[in-house]
Amino acid sequence: MPKVLVSDQLSPAALQVFRDRGIEVEMRTGLDPAVLETIIGTYDGLAVRSTTIVTSNLLLAAKKLKVIGRAGIGVDNIDVNAATNCGIVVMNTPFGNAITTAEHTIALMLALARDIPAANSSTHAGKWEKARFIGVELYGKTLGIIGCGNIGAVVADRALGLKMKVIAYDPFLSRERAGAIGVEKVDRDCLFTRSDFISLHAPLTDTTRYSIDAAAFAKMKRGVRIINCARGGLIIERDLLDALHSGTVAGAALDVFEREPATNHPLFGHEKIVCTPHLGASTAEAQENVALQVAEQMSDYLTQGTITNALNMPSVLAEDAPRLRPYMKLAEQLGLLAGQLLCTGLTAVRVTFAGAVAYLNTKPLTQIVLQGVLSPTMESVNMVNAPVIARDRNIAVTESRRETCSDYHTLMQLTVFTEHGTCSVAGTLIHDNRPRLVAVNDIPVEVELGTHMLYVANEDKPGFIGRLGTALGQAAINIATFHLGRTAPGREAIALIQVDQAVNGLLLDNVRALPHVVQAVALRF
Repeated sequence: MPKVLVSDQLSPAALQVFRDRGIEVEMRTGLDPAVLETIIGTYDGLAVRSTTIVTSNLLLAAKKLKVIGRAGIGVDNIDVNAATNCGIVVMNTPFGNAITTAEHTIALMLALARDIPAANSSTHAGKWEKARFIGVELYGKTLGIIGCGNIGAVVADRALGLKMKVIAYDPFLSRERAGAIGVEKVDRDCLFTRSDFISLHAPLTDTTRYSIDAAAFAKMKRGVRIINCARGGLIIERDLLDALHSGTVAGAALDVFEREPATNHPLFGHEKIVCTPHLGASTAEAQENVALQVAEQMSDYLTQGTITNALNMPSVLAEDAPRLRPYMKLAEQLGLLAGQLLCTGLTAVRVTFAGAVAYLNTKPLTQIVLQGVLSPTMESVNMVNAPVIARDRNIAVTESRRETCSDYHTLMQLTVFTEHGTCSVAGTLIHDNRPRLVAVNDIPVEVELGTHMLYVANEDKPGFIGRLGTALGQAAINIATFHLGRTAPGREAIALIQVDQAVNGLLLDNVRALPHVVQAVALRF
């Protein structure tokens, strides 16, 4: 039974999702980091919000951990790179709080436009400073959205309802998508010069960190107002303060700060700043939605292998999982076979999908192939960290598809390139979706791979099979199946023998010493 630790507050309904899926779940909040490190090694999953900090040290202690689920969109508190290197899937819930965060953005924009917080404080103080609080209308103004993904698109929709003009900068926003949601796609500098209000909805990455700096403020329309409900690290806060003092920025509404909790900040107390304590996702509906979603996603992964909203893995949808599952077994076997036949000096891996498999989501299959190729020579390799390991070792990985396949209804072909040579293996699925090896180095052979196998490449000469069988018999190794293939009579030949026991080193040496043997490898699957 998989076991999940919930280290930040989730609702009872979310905990029940785990239990209903047959998963043992414990909620222990407010744990000291040292205590968390001592207990994390017994869990398969970790569910967090934003309080728990998932460090590389914690991940190194998490020997069984397979998945980290973040109930929310931001993963600043999770070392995603370290998790990937450890082979741990990191999931978030990017859709659960989109409406809530978008509504908070609009609320802050209205508050900023009409000086509502300051007017509220003044009125509570018994003053009647009607002339002091002269605001601006949103009607007819231009809102510039930086980052027009899920939340940005909802903000755009609400702003259009207020009769604002909406422009957007997002490198991943297509013209077609922009037209569909009613915004004009522009470049970054154009957005700065045209916008009366700018709302940030970009993720915090190496590219976007500190992207709103003094140079950016200098390009903005004088009197612009800034709203940030995304991530505090997008803005250089001291540059924002300077822009407020100069009048370039007429006001700013901030729900996020570079360092949180922000209890003492240079921006606090400024009359043109509206601040809230990271409330973007803080509605009862959103908190419940993301809690339920992360529980569902983690449960699906731990029980079915379904991957949804992962940050370091291609998604495997629930409807795709049953169709991919037999191909996953085939991909693993092909990778392991190639990795054991050519296991050193790896330089490149090429995977070709032909026929029926070419129409599926093949990204996970490529990662499983890569896992199999690397596993014979490396420890702790899985489909999550295999691409990172390959990249770090300058192993080129390519994938191609062919819609048709002449001899089979579906085919996967793997070619592995090393400093010492090339190995090519191919496989298909037969009836009942069982994986079947159909070629090794372009030599046709039909083999259902078993746990213990012996692979022999040899020159096709009379009497060889008898000598090989004798060697196995003298070693008291029982043969389960025996499969042969060759290019032509008297030319290159291969044998794949399934045996009931592991092939030991002495037997392997004896087989290699037989006349006409080119290669002999003990295989395990």
